[in-house]
Amino acid sequence: MPMHLQADSFSLVSRRALVSALSLIGCAVLGACAAPGSTSEPTSEPTSGSTSGPTSEPAISPPLSEPFRVLLLGDSISIGYTPVVEELLAGRAHVVRPRNKGKDGVVQGGGPENCAGTTKGSAQVDRWLGIEGGDWDVIHFNFGLHDLKRVQPGSGKNSNDRDHPHQADPDRYRAQLQSITRRLKATGARLVFATTTPVPEGDLRPYREAADSVEYNLVASAVMAEEGVPVNDLFAFVTNYPEPILREANVHFTGEGSRALGERVANAILAAAGHGVAVHPAVP
Repeated sequence: MPMHLQADSFSLVSRRALVSALSLIGCAVLGACAAPGSTSEPTSEPTSGSTSGPTSEPAISPPLSEPFRVLLLGDSISIGYTPVVEELLAGRAHVVRPRNKGKDGVVQGGGPENCAGTTKGSAQVDRWLGIEGGDWDVIHFNFGLHDLKRVQPGSGKNSNDRDHPHQADPDRYRAQLQSITRRLKATGARLVFATTTPVPEGDLRPYREAADSVEYNLVASAVMAEEGVPVNDLFAFVTNYPEPILREANVHFTGEGSRALGERVANAILAAAGHGVAVHPAVP
């Protein structure tokens, strides 16, 4: 069952506990640790004090021929790091994310599209998979930050009221995320799921609780464990970062933060593709 925490009890200890839990799940699923002698960075790493490692050697897929095709799916956090991923993988991969229609109605002709939560994802995943003819080699995806926000009953519009419902409660989130994941798997692409980045304390609008990022990430990690999908633990990455990279009382990141996330994501994509790291992130 998902772990339920009250917002007023959420603390650094809770964050560290989640980091450890996600790392255990990631290692068990992926072999989140690179194979001996590999130069690829793990998609999920054990945290300090953890004695657990992979329970078995992961299956190693042959390296993809370059340039390989990459689809990035995610919310505004991923919009922030997409240009960094494109820069770091230039010449090695063709990186695409959904974009809005241009003013002239041209498909993919506008600004980056926010893929939002699993409710939108369930409705739009087939369209996204068909962008530029599809045929993706690697798909890096995330859903969660919109699912856990509060919305107005009936209208579904953003709400600042903590007593209003989540956009998708944990049970609905699990079902929809699993459905999306299975649809992505059916393409034959190599998948990497990114955990939802931390929700900070403060007066967030729309209303979000820091504790919910714990619960929803545990739900997502359980789904990925069932589906055998590698986990890129961005929650742990941000939590362990040596300095604050989240904006104050905001789920979004500073320029440095988006850069760091982009480096992490580029490395996870290269690892999934069977290649070495693009850049070594600041956090060991």
